[in-house]
Amino acid sequence: MVSTTDFIVAIELGSSKITGIAGKKSSDGSIQVLAYAREDSSSFIRKGVIYNLDKTAQSLTSIINTLEGELNNAIAKVYIGVGGQSLRTVRNVVGRDLKEETIISQELIDSICDENLSIPLIDLDILDVAPQEYKIGNNLQADPVGVTANHIEGRFLNIIARSSIKKNLERCFEQAKIEIADIFISPLATANVVLTEGEKRSGCALVDFGADTTTISVYKNNILRFLTVLPLGGNIITHDITSLQLEEEDAEILKTQYGNALYETEEGATETVIQTEDESRSIELRTLNDIIEARTEEIIANVWNQIQLSGYDDKLLAGIIITGGAANLKNLDEALRKRSKIDKIKTAKFIRNAVHATEDVLKKDGTQNTLFALLFAGEENCCLQESKTIQKPVAVPFNNPTAPRDFFEADEDLKRQEEEAKAAKKKREEEERQRKIEEKRLKDEAKKNKPSWISRTFDKLSNEIFSDEDMK
Repeated sequence: MVSTTDFIVAIELGSSKITGIAGKKSSDGSIQVLAYAREDSSSFIRKGVIYNLDKTAQSLTSIINTLEGELNNAIAKVYIGVGGQSLRTVRNVVGRDLKEETIISQELIDSICDENLSIPLIDLDILDVAPQEYKIGNNLQADPVGVTANHIEGRFLNIIARSSIKKNLERCFEQAKIEIADIFISPLATANVVLTEGEKRSGCALVDFGADTTTISVYKNNILRFLTVLPLGGNIITHDITSLQLEEEDAEILKTQYGNALYETEEGATETVIQTEDESRSIELRTLNDIIEARTEEIIANVWNQIQLSGYDDKLLAGIIITGGAANLKNLDEALRKRSKIDKIKTAKFIRNAVHATEDVLKKDGTQNTLFALLFAGEENCCLQESKTIQKPVAVPFNNPTAPRDFFEADEDLKRQEEEAKAAKKKREEEERQRKIEEKRLKDEAKKNKPSWISRTFDKLSNEIFSDEDMK
């Protein structure tokens, strides 16, 4: 197998699976996938948050080992994403009164940005700051440097999360001895490869329906305006279906194959009955979809409520774009359209960028959008320059293959140095041998002159019995 020495590696830590991917960027902007690995994570990641560090580290090690095996080379570092419950945006305004009409400098803008980052937060970290506008008078400026003003307001959208989220993420990679090249905000990376510039400019909401969470990102004028993560996802629908005395695996299969967010039966039609894969249970399709509809309606109601809280619900000219594995539920887009009264709703089942990979790796169902987004966001070569693979020495042809070759035959100085080194080594070995012989001889003589145990004991008893005191 030929090893590859130029590639980018990305790892996504999701609630249902951890996936790793390695790819090579082409000059046309596309990516050739070179390696892929996947591990189930449902037992140690919940709501997108790591809660068992040991199991996560073990899975990460397994992912890296699989990727390195396919690449036939070692991985030096990886790109990862952060998301999950508690990730959200908060607005902040920093104002400055200037004594007189002043030309706004870059130093002033930097100090306003620093003041924004210093806001007190309890058990929360600012992971990133989405660039917003600066208000000067009644005008909003994206780049105010060089403009004259006597008052300026910096408007910021801080992306925050619980401090433990990033800390635990870093600890897992440290425990697995994997270097992190960079940490991206997963929803932002996904938006960059799913949404077009036109959609971001016109105004849109990207809703990523995942296994345990649903992420809502709102854009307007090419700027992120709102971001939040709901602790609701496709797994909660599956869990509800298990109330029909079904195993979770069977419930997931029924949801995927027969689930419908807006199920309707034709009047007078006989109710359809479906069976589990092992044919152990029979369930009416109406009963199954009543459960699915009820939970889907709750999730959509929460999604629409968050879009309204963003203040941009009436400014989404490009509508709503849905993605993620749970977005594959039949008629989910229609249910969202019915609730929001927004006509423009489309499903993004794959990213806009070109990806070349085998069919077993490439799944255009929305489940890999974030993974590919992290891969495209990476820039640095992730290959370890000192390969773990053992390089076989290249055979040098010469006349007599059975005789050892004298590499110094063409250089008399090198040959002389080699002979001197051999003579010095032989001398050191002889001196060491003589030293050991002398040490052994001295030990033998000491043993010979040393009185035996019986002799020493007899002398001791004699001294005690016939002491000088007794003889007086």
